[in-house]
Amino acid sequence: MTPATATRATIPAVERGEAEGRWFLANLAAVHVSSDETDDALCIVELVGSPGEMPPLHVHHVDDEIFTVLQGELELHVAGCEPILARPGACVRAPRGIPHAYRVVSEEPARWTVTCTPGGFDRFVLAASEPAARPTLPPPGEPDLGRLMAAAQAAGIEIIAPPGTLPGDIA
Repeated sequence: MTPATATRATIPAVERGEAEGRWFLANLAAVHVSSDETDDALCIVELVGSPGEMPPLHVHHVDDEIFTVLQGELELHVAGCEPILARPGACVRAPRGIPHAYRVVSEEPARWTVTCTPGGFDRFVLAASEPAARPTLPPPGEPDLGRLMAAAQAAGIEIIAPPGTLPGDIA
């Protein structure tokens, strides 16, 4: 990662000390609006991911997930739909009950927000992550799968398949 790219791979509010940075999977995350603040109506989490980053294929059984791209590009894969290339300014909804995943497809890190309604996704992020030692992407490594699965189950999220699996890859 070049110094210029490293600068773009941060969350400004985390850099300024206004939000706690969390290392969540291979992302830097920050909760901007918690479920507790909205009586569980919604939550907003900002994420940064490096090129090629992709979470496990999963389903939110309780909430709709709305991706708003701020920098870079994401390709959203929602079962039953063609892949959606989301550039800065785009909003894409992954409806509850539908398997989905995303991939960072830009040559530089991408930055986006996830708004979930009702709330609860922020609790998943907090339970499955650790405080970031610095406001940058986490070092390479594997997530604690037991912790991830327990946090997902508590949040009504079902992990279907490992990272790299698309909705059309499963029967």
